[in-house]
Amino acid sequence: MGKFFIATSEEIAKGEITDVYFQRALAVLQKRNLNPHVRMEVVAKGFAPGRNWSIFAGLEEVVSLLEKLPVSVRALEEGSVFYPNEPVMEIEGNYTDFCIYETSILGMLCQASGVATKGARLKKLAGERIVASFGARRMHPAIAPMIERSAFIGGCDGVSVVKSGEILRIDPVGTVPHSLILIFGSTAEAMKAYDEVMEEGIPRVAIIDTFLDEKFESINVASVLGKRLSGIRLDTPSSRRGNFKGIIEEVRWELNLRGYKHVKIFVSGGLDEPDLPVLNPVVDAYGIGTALSNAPVIDFSMDIIEIDGKPVSKRGKLSGRKSLLVCKVCGNRKILPFTEEHLKCDCGGGMEEKLLNVLEKGKIKIPLPSPAEIRKKVLSATKRLEI
Repeated sequence: MGKFFIATSEEIAKGEITDVYFQRALAVLQKRNLNPHVRMEVVAKGFAPGRNWSIFAGLEEVVSLLEKLPVSVRALEEGSVFYPNEPVMEIEGNYTDFCIYETSILGMLCQASGVATKGARLKKLAGERIVASFGARRMHPAIAPMIERSAFIGGCDGVSVVKSGEILRIDPVGTVPHSLILIFGSTAEAMKAYDEVMEEGIPRVAIIDTFLDEKFESINVASVLGKRLSGIRLDTPSSRRGNFKGIIEEVRWELNLRGYKHVKIFVSGGLDEPDLPVLNPVVDAYGIGTALSNAPVIDFSMDIIEIDGKPVSKRGKLSGRKSLLVCKVCGNRKILPFTEEHLKCDCGGGMEEKLLNVLEKGKIKIPLPSPAEIRKKVLSATKRLEI
């Protein structure tokens, strides 16, 4: 088998995926017998332009990496909404026990949170319409399950990759590739064969932009499959789109006129946030790829805030252990020096600590929720947020 340029789980766990300066710093500290007890904090000072909230993701992978090391972790629950300058994670332990993992920790959090945030934004814009992650062909296959898990917990309804479905314990979703249509030489004939071969329970969704005008192709396929046709998918190339919404409206009209109101309309092909409000009135489901796989990462940094019990930080950072408090009544948020007091909000409501003890000296302290549970939390939390 040929070589794939990827890191294995074992290589990540050994700390081989680290910036070289951490290796060199570790060598210096070991030579000088220095191994201070530190707290390090993960914070994002800002987000992509036009965004004021994000979704925290990647915690479970970080826990898997640090579990059994002599370190403790406080963090937001995965799927939590957070804002600029808020601490999302704190790691405590002897520095040389975990310093070589900083690169991997940040990589896990930055990308997963970026994709989850994008998934949440797309789902919020789509409303009740289905949003499926179709981005596997726009990413390295080694990280496809991570990307699709992050998209799902952010709010996407489905994923396309078989392995992702196994991890998430959901059935992957998909329609019919253009290649099958081209091999049969006819969309209608390809869909007839698909219907005959595929087991019951798999939706019959035809892609209808391979050979003919979308209106006529949708009529052809509907006349062949009738009530067995679940939906049609328009993946119309940008060079042929013109007024894409107008094309979809025309297809919907012709299907309805012929008694195919049950057929859902699924669209894909280079879609992103600005497209959804325009297409929502005429679309039942979206397949979104590049916008998810290429989602802007969250630019987290990980910095020392305390050494041997004394607050210290580099310029531009706030030193010392912190509490992230949220009012249970009005949702007001405060960042304060760490406290275990039960503080009251200005509105009179109780303030709740959002950084939870996740790991204590390498032992998991709280149950890690399933992806479905995280997704439910995100959908609930983002209902009241604006884009």
